[in-house]
Amino acid sequence: MPKNKGKGGKNRRRGKNDNENEKRELVFKEDGQEYAQILKMLGNGRCEAFCFDGEKRLCHIRGKLRKKVWVNVGDIVLLGLRDFQDEKADVILKYTPEEARNLKRYGEIPDTAQINEGGGEEMEEGEDGGADVDFDFDDVDEI
Repeated sequence: MPKNKGKGGKNRRRGKNDNENEKRELVFKEDGQEYAQILKMLGNGRCEAFCFDGEKRLCHIRGKLRKKVWVNVGDIVLLGLRDFQDEKADVILKYTPEEARNLKRYGEIPDTAQINEGGGEEMEEGEDGGADVDFDFDDVDEI
């Protein structure tokens, strides 16, 4: 049997985050691209997004972003539109909340767009999360 001389496998490499805390240049849309906000995650690398041109499109998260950049509901993304299918698009880039605020400041996306600030924050019990529901049976009318 050959001796393993490496430093580990796929899980070790996956743990490295090389691009964290790096400032990247703000990417603006070009012809054939549109800004959108994620409405619903459908699974299998697909999502439903509301484009800021007024269309609702079925989007496919490209392989470069899958399992590396987590796209959530409410995120602002850049879509690549398809010439042959107007109701479908591809997610090219996910904007951070700071980049989305800059896009709003530059007037690229409308002011009505809600920017998703949370990075997957979980609600604790009692914080209106529906964990504690209090009611009395005396308040219910007789049937």
